[in-house]
Amino acid sequence: MRGRTRVALTAGYFATFVVFGMGVSALGPALPSLAGQTGSTLSRVSVIITAAASGFLLGALAGGRLFARVPGHRVLGAVLILTAGAAALIPAAGSLWLLTLLFLLLGTAQGLVEVGGNSLILWVHSRRPGPYVNALHFFFGVGALLAPAGVALALSTTGKVAWFYWAFALLALAVAGLILLLPSPRRPEEASGVRGGNSLARSVTLLVALAALFYLLYAGIEHSFGDWIASYAQVRQMASAARSALFVSAFWAAITAGRLLAVPASARVPPQAILAAALVGALLSVAVVLVWPGTGWVLWAGTLGLGLALAPIFPTMLALMGRRAGVSSQAASWYFAGSGVGKMTVPWTIGQLLESAGPQSLFVVIGVLLAAALVLFAVLTGIQVPQGERAAAV
Repeated sequence: MRGRTRVALTAGYFATFVVFGMGVSALGPALPSLAGQTGSTLSRVSVIITAAASGFLLGALAGGRLFARVPGHRVLGAVLILTAGAAALIPAAGSLWLLTLLFLLLGTAQGLVEVGGNSLILWVHSRRPGPYVNALHFFFGVGALLAPAGVALALSTTGKVAWFYWAFALLALAVAGLILLLPSPRRPEEASGVRGGNSLARSVTLLVALAALFYLLYAGIEHSFGDWIASYAQVRQMASAARSALFVSAFWAAITAGRLLAVPASARVPPQAILAAALVGALLSVAVVLVWPGTGWVLWAGTLGLGLALAPIFPTMLALMGRRAGVSSQAASWYFAGSGVGKMTVPWTIGQLLESAGPQSLFVVIGVLLAAALVLFAVLTGIQVPQGERAAAV
């Protein structure tokens, strides 16, 4: 593959993940406006979070087969067009069931993008994928940072989120056009003449299953905070509807900065040390808000600290599992499935608790999940996998 083509493909995947990040992070600050649009309470409208997460799970599970059988850019381009269409219709959805259907479609598209974007960039940069995969997730953070600011601008100028979703749809269409103009990269098995699927060694199965559970906890934490911190700030009367979206922007800004810092750090520090420090830092950030609730600067510090701490966890766990259990499409499907279940269940549960148990339940639940993730991480690092079986899992 020529150097210019490789650069163009990489830029296209980075742009796709900007769109991906925007779609994920816009939901949280848009929730109160969408609740008003459909005449729903926050607890009722939280069903769209579950719908988006359910769609993500479906897309992640289907993505492996689709990208294995159909040229990657055909799938990715079609998914981006689907994203644009669903986003453009969101401002016109006056009923909760229609809004739920649209977010189910958006979630399915996001699951396909997650699988496709990571797979395609690995195929393009198969010899040295590490920096490019980290950069891919950095651009996800860029999109996740931009969307809440866009929602805040739309709310402050028009009082509704319609203009944000229309602009987002146009951006998704533009990126779809770029992807469809570029040639799809060849899958590694096509290039080498090898056919057939990968299989996991039996002793690796437990390690992969526990890692999938870890991703369930991580995705539940990250998306619960991103989806509900704006509502938390409003319910506690710490910010207006427009200004509360800035907490979401700050959270994703911290994740973006943390992932950028993690690129050089991961070349010097063992992944186990990075993960341990990140989980402990996240727990401390949540504990600060629980000890001093209702204090504005503490909430800002907790938001920024949690974002910085969570930033390296997702890619670093992938790197650790690659070393310990090998890399296979079968294992990756379990990780993304676990992530999808976390997105589907945890934010919905917190949405029910916000009104029944109070807004502080957001930080209580996240703190419990972080403690569970720390224990699970300790168990994961204690499991030993023989070198021969590890190689068989690749």
